[in-house]
Amino acid sequence: MERGRRTDRIAGALLLLVSAGYGLEAYRLQADFLADPLGPRAFPLLLAASLAVFSLYLLVRPDPDPAWPPPHVLRGQLGMLASFVVYSYALAPLGFLLATTLEMAWLSRLFGASWRTGLLGGLGLAAVLYVIFVFGLGIPLPLGRWWPA
Repeated sequence: MERGRRTDRIAGALLLLVSAGYGLEAYRLQADFLADPLGPRAFPLLLAASLAVFSLYLLVRPDPDPAWPPPHVLRGQLGMLASFVVYSYALAPLGFLLATTLEMAWLSRLFGASWRTGLLGGLGLAAVLYVIFVFGLGIPLPLGRWWPA
């Protein structure tokens, strides 16, 4: 087996495992307060199924000569992945506004922006999204432990 095909198959297998784990977590979602007939599971399950399909494609029809990005790009991608994991755990204790501001600032830094620009842009995005979700759509977002109830 050629090296290129093997790397695509390894990536496909890993992504298939990720999709299975994500799908299991999505299946366990419950929200008794929503009146939506689809419930909170529909979109995450659709994402998990889509990832599984594309992962299977990598397993069945791998590219014979995949072009891998240089190491500095891979480090940036791993930094983004790690930041998403940290963000998901920080969302409840820090609240949506602070966690989203910090996440967007970090992602902006990964793409070359200054800390000041990232923080200002992140704060603006967090505020706009908060207003849209809470006041426009009526979807409550966590304020965090630092904000008085």
